[in-house]
Amino acid sequence: MPATFKVKTATWPDDAATLKTIRFEVFVEEQGVPAESEIDDNDPLSIHAIAWSDGQAAACGRLLPDGHIGRMAVRKPWRGQGVGALVMEHLMERARQRGDREVVLSAQTHAVGFYEKFGFVAEGDEYLDCDIPHRDMRKVL
Repeated sequence: MPATFKVKTATWPDDAATLKTIRFEVFVEEQGVPAESEIDDNDPLSIHAIAWSDGQAAACGRLLPDGHIGRMAVRKPWRGQGVGALVMEHLMERARQRGDREVVLSAQTHAVGFYEKFGFVAEGDEYLDCDIPHRDMRKVL
């Protein structure tokens, strides 16, 4: 039976431990991003989302004050089940509620197609961030 998910808005003061667990598992352990690069000064300022499945944190993402969506991460057991899409929809809705006119993100190149499904358009050339190929993308809300 497929997992069911509930996406909730999270805050850094209340949910930092859960957010760090997901992000370190995906970015630091799997992708080799330096641990010191994973947490930054934007975390306390951002709107975060966590997707839960049967009491377990499955995925997360964040929306910065400037409309940048980032730190989208889905833990291995829940990949391919649509939970990343639920987190993305939640963050875009929060941006709309806040009055943002557009959202932007820096997509790992392999995930460009995922973001295009939401109407994001790639801009500029590919570049490396933490030795991982990325493309900037934008979507008008």
